[in-house]
Amino acid sequence: MGDRWRVEVDRSVCIGSGMCVVTAPGAFTLDAARQSHPSAPEDDANEQVLEAAEGCPVEAITLTLADSGEVVFPPED
Repeated sequence: MGDRWRVEVDRSVCIGSGMCVVTAPGAFTLDAARQSHPSAPEDDANEQVLEAAEGCPVEAITLTLADSGEVVFPPED
């Protein structure tokens, strides 16, 4: 069984570009205020969700390992 990620969007940072919805269809949705939300609080680790996080123009998406809390994205400096 593969890793599971906890997917979080900081809506105080999100600008509603919709890039996450385009990059990872089904993993993110935009609400009426164009704020992104993960479709599920946890998801199987996958390249599309990682690409969505990496492509977010304001780095509003955080991915952590669901079992340990270890940060997957954004990388720690």
